[in-house]
Amino acid sequence: MTSADFTRESDMLKALANPTRLNILEILKENEQCVKAMEELLEVGQSALSQHLALLRHLGIVDCRREGMNVCYSIRNRDILPVLEIIKEVFY
Repeated sequence: MTSADFTRESDMLKALANPTRLNILEILKENEQCVKAMEELLEVGQSALSQHLALLRHLGIVDCRREGMNVCYSIRNRDILPVLEIIKEVFY
């Protein structure tokens, strides 16, 4: 493995080390969701939510598409799902 590989892995783990981002992924693992619905489910503002989603998108974890006036997100890299399950097993 190269230094770049370790950096990417570290960035992914840092992304998962945030409760809001973990909650976003938990919501998205079942179905695609639009930003407005996630704002209500997470009880966070649009600006904060957009920053979290932008980071997850930058890392290739989520993807988005426009649906009229709405922006909807889904999990792009479903390989992340077993990682989320391992986190649950370790801590719960």
